Amino acid sequence: MDLTYNPGTIEEKWQQTWAELGLDKTPGDTAKPKFYALSMFPYPSGSLHMGHVRNYTITDVIARLKRMQGYRVLHPMGWDAFGLPAENAAIDRGVPPAKWTYQNIAQMRQQLQRLGLSIDWDSELATCSPDYYKWTQWIFLQFLEAGLAYQKEAAVNWDPIDQTVLANEQVDNEGRSWRSGAKVERKLLRQWFFKITDYAEELLNDLDKLTGWPERVKLMQANWIGKSTGAYLEFPVVGFEEKISVYTTRPDTVYGVSYLVLAPEHPLTKRVTTKEQQAAVEAFIQEVANQSELERTAEDKPKRGIPTGGKAINPFTGEELPIWIADYVLYEYGTGAVMGVPAHDVRDFKFANKYNLPIEFVIVEPEAFADKDLTATVPDENGEVSNVIQVEYNAAYTEPGILINSGQFTGMASTDAKQAIVEYAEQQGFGKVRVQYRLRDWLISRQRYWGAPIPVIHCPNCGVVQVPEKDLPVQLPEEVEFTGRGGSPLTQLESWVNVPCPSCGTPAKRETDTMDTFIDSSWYFLRFTDAQNEKQVFDSSKTNDWMPVDQYVGGIEHAILHLLYSRFFTKVLRDRGLLNFDEPFQRLLTQGMVQGLTYMNPQKGGKDKWIPSHLVNPTDPRDPQTGEPLQRLYATMSKSKGNGVAPEDVISKYGIDTARMFILFKAPPEKDLEWDEADVEGQFRFLNRVWRLVTDYIAAGVSKKKADISNLTKPEKELRRAIHTAIKAVTEDVEDEYQFNTAISELMKLSNALTDASCKNSLVYGEGIQTLVVLLAPFAPHIADELWHSLGNRDSVHTQSWPGFDPAALVADEITLVIQIMGKTRGAIQVPSQADKAALEKYARESEVAQRYIEGKEIKKVIVVPGKLVNFVLG
Repeated sequence: MDLTYNPGTIEEKWQQTWAELGLDKTPGDTAKPKFYALSMFPYPSGSLHMGHVRNYTITDVIARLKRMQGYRVLHPMGWDAFGLPAENAAIDRGVPPAKWTYQNIAQMRQQLQRLGLSIDWDSELATCSPDYYKWTQWIFLQFLEAGLAYQKEAAVNWDPIDQTVLANEQVDNEGRSWRSGAKVERKLLRQWFFKITDYAEELLNDLDKLTGWPERVKLMQANWIGKSTGAYLEFPVVGFEEKISVYTTRPDTVYGVSYLVLAPEHPLTKRVTTKEQQAAVEAFIQEVANQSELERTAEDKPKRGIPTGGKAINPFTGEELPIWIADYVLYEYGTGAVMGVPAHDVRDFKFANKYNLPIEFVIVEPEAFADKDLTATVPDENGEVSNVIQVEYNAAYTEPGILINSGQFTGMASTDAKQAIVEYAEQQGFGKVRVQYRLRDWLISRQRYWGAPIPVIHCPNCGVVQVPEKDLPVQLPEEVEFTGRGGSPLTQLESWVNVPCPSCGTPAKRETDTMDTFIDSSWYFLRFTDAQNEKQVFDSSKTNDWMPVDQYVGGIEHAILHLLYSRFFTKVLRDRGLLNFDEPFQRLLTQGMVQGLTYMNPQKGGKDKWIPSHLVNPTDPRDPQTGEPLQRLYATMSKSKGNGVAPEDVISKYGIDTARMFILFKAPPEKDLEWDEADVEGQFRFLNRVWRLVTDYIAAGVSKKKADISNLTKPEKELRRAIHTAIKAVTEDVEDEYQFNTAISELMKLSNALTDASCKNSLVYGEGIQTLVVLLAPFAPHIADELWHSLGNRDSVHTQSWPGFDPAALVADEITLVIQIMGKTRGAIQVPSQADKAALEKYARESEVAQRYIEGKEIKKVIVVPGKLVNFVLG
């Protein structure tokens, strides 16, 4: 055996051996318990970064551990391969999106395989492959048949130069297109939606089932779904039969409504606008149309509005209210209209002050009128009020309180008045209780090329017609020109668009929208369970066997959309009879970011403030251009900050196992990790120490027989206790909370115990060496297998059973007893661990330590703490 640890040589050797042995293939035998370990699959950008390495290493440790614990493990990998970056590459580089994507997949697959991850590559999938998106299209048709897919007009972000739809994320904070720089417009287009709102209540309630998820992720989903119980109220429009509907969670403030606000896009806006206001309203609508949704709803931007001249009637008071339109009200949300209650809403208070609208307080602090008789403010049988309470606040009062100036509800607690007011509205026919959700139906249409085509055909006679299952997949045509202008290239291909109707044969047109890429990632975990199936989306018996995923690992940035959509898909496919479980992911681990040492010039703005690390002298960090001093901080690694560390650089210098050990040891998996080369070197030194321990042991030629534990010396007992303490601690750390950092600390303790042991010729020492190698295997798999074979074992260390600890070995024969005099520690002695309190006091009294202090003195009291100390209180 080579006496020098050479990671490059052994890592390549063992990866080839594992592949030949098929160690990572998914077992077909169902006799063992299953474990499905899954990392969120990556977008094939072309190169791995340290965030990827951390994610996949965490999942790999779990997968390797579970195999050793006797589970059959599914640990697959795939590619989230559709989306805009490939189209941008086609535009910028003049290469087809498919070619660019598959080149990147090949490169990243090679990088992942270089990491030695125990992935079953036979289960690999790519969402852009027709073999995969055939079934994505099939699932779309399942939604369509279930009444969960539909088309409607929806407002979108429209780039007037590139003639294309933009996602909110592609619009900057000035409302300009990320690519063309054009001012983005809002435009109504016919779009496809999924009715996720049909599952809102179940998606919310089933969060309680997810006991293995971080609480913050469940809270984020609950807030996104946003269930609220409130009132649906109708305000008649003066001069028209129509009514303006609003939803409010504050019906207790309805007597304080001083205006109504419609979304500029609301169908009633043009109807209620007077001739005098028509020109101003149209100009305002046009101005708002040029704003993105993000701009309109941004918290830090002032809200703007304009009166329509129209009037509505408050059905509770009979008073006329002005009807306004404002940029902050969106037609897609709620009813597209809100009631303005400036006295009791912070946004409305600012808006009313800006436009000099009435502010009428109808709720006050309970203490304000605790000694007042409010009955005088209630209308009599003629509807007359003899007294109106005047009150003013310097800001909106949003807390619970007592109603004033609220008709028959005056004097009620606002919490009670909510229900009473809604009941009254129901009796009178102008309102009702309503449960509402913040969640909106999922807009899945994309006017893009590089996505799964929506498998429907539009027939002038038959309407929307499904593409027959036998004709799936609807494949993307490859001969497409990319200019970045004029909308989706699919609309330009008449030979692809024009097809006969599958139902009646009439000339018809294909749907040219493609699906949101979140569709692809909302079911990929199901396909992994039967990835090679050409006849079905998956075999339900296989999928129901492997699912749900036992451990899912990925970034917190996917806490809402991806995880929510995946839960939604699972429930829909369950209701279609394909699945027999409710939730896709049993446990969820959201790993922290990898941060690098970063240099920033606080005198600069934008991207220019970040100075790449390789341009900076770390002993005197200054801007190489201006000489200005730089700030040092840790920030998430990125190209823009110039603070990244290339995985291949670390691997070529230290090896894969060292990189894994550092990533696992530096921080708990859910915390951010600060990259530090010195700590990487520390892990490299530790692996070298383990290497020397094993090579020295082999060179000593100690017998490999099993130790006779019935007749051990004191040093052997102590070493055996250290061995089994390590087994117990490492197992607990990796099983419960995945605290890999503390597990590696326990491996270091065992290594130190073996180094310091005085019984290196003992069979117990041999047990310790073998145990250290087996416990190391999930964390540093290459060096562990090399050392395991060097110890004379034929099978891979990864096929060994995970060791169990011997509780008897953890019991010490002796303990250290601290001797205190008057509460101060004066020394310690070794005593039998089973000694009772009386025996402990006797050992302490007779010890040399105690005798020096108590001889000739009166002992007033003796305090014995079993297993720890004896304290003598002297007179």
